[in-house]
Amino acid sequence: MNPALKNPKKLSENEEAAWHESRVNDLWRVFRIMSEFVEGFDRMSKVGPCVSIFGSARTKPSDPAYGVAIDVARELVRREFGVITGGGPGVMEAANKGAMESNGISVGLAIDLPLEQQENKYVTDHLMIEFDYFFVRKTMFVKYAQGFIVLPGGLGTLDELFEALTLIQTERSKHFPVILMGSSFWSGLVDWLRDTVLAAGNISPEDLDLFRICDDPVEAVDIIEEFYRERMLQPNF
Repeated sequence: MNPALKNPKKLSENEEAAWHESRVNDLWRVFRIMSEFVEGFDRMSKVGPCVSIFGSARTKPSDPAYGVAIDVARELVRREFGVITGGGPGVMEAANKGAMESNGISVGLAIDLPLEQQENKYVTDHLMIEFDYFFVRKTMFVKYAQGFIVLPGGLGTLDELFEALTLIQTERSKHFPVILMGSSFWSGLVDWLRDTVLAAGNISPEDLDLFRICDDPVEAVDIIEEFYRERMLQPNF
């Protein structure tokens, strides 16, 4: 046995106080996490069927992806879906703008990040919900969405994409459509998944069927609407 485990170092009075304070802070953190879940569940449960749209916070209005996000959101609203985004700039702003200008539900699940400090102005009154914890926020994205539409983005977008695919793959959530908008952007990633990850045996062939790639906003919403019509509306968890 490690001698250090038999005779642990005696903490100084200051160290012991700091350790105690850390434990107390952890306990209070549990309550803050619970309050975020309760508020999120309460407010999102009243929204109705929505689709989560992801993409880069750095996307400028001059970028074609910005226009695609607007068009996707407008088409979703036309089919009576609301739109959920992270409530920030870039693709999120474009999607919220398209939804609001079409008189649809426009939800923003905001979090304080270096590139997302400014919330966009295209979120329905009372539906900008702020979070401190990533995992609570991501739960809301999945639980209350009837599908994911993913536009070009960076690490945060990839994180949200692969978490959704993992939840579906491991059956920790019900299956829902995941659509990658922009074949020129996503094809390289899909080639890598097929030619490298699948070839190495690290995923199964059917895992590549967990998502679709398309370029047409109408086609993307067709996929979601068809899926939605075939299944009863119910939470993903």
